[in-house]
Amino acid sequence: MNRKAAGLRRALLVEDDAGVRRSLQLLLHWRGFDVRSHAGAASLLASDDAAAADILIADYRLPDGNGVDLLHRLIERGWSGRSILITAYADAALRQAAQDGGFHTVLEKPLRPQVLIAALAGTV
Repeated sequence: MNRKAAGLRRALLVEDDAGVRRSLQLLLHWRGFDVRSHAGAASLLASDDAAAADILIADYRLPDGNGVDLLHRLIERGWSGRSILITAYADAALRQAAQDGGFHTVLEKPLRPQVLIAALAGTV
């Protein structure tokens, strides 16, 4: 059975911390998402994962770039899903840059699961 037949939405997760990435991947899976996770921007950009994705959750600081630049590159390729930036360094300048770059919301780490779920639904 393919993911559309199963009714799953696809989420892209880009987080360099393996523990955080795994925790978020499990949370998203439990919430009904087919999750494609990556430790950096280059890995995602080299894959075909974005083509069918509905959601992007990206860390700001990545070993090979940042989440704002990553979203910009995805948008250039025609991606148009819901995007959430996660960071431990949320200040007014970063929030503005993320908003200007196309992110729907910025969430601060440590993430609270209920806040992430609300952001996925568009209520944050």
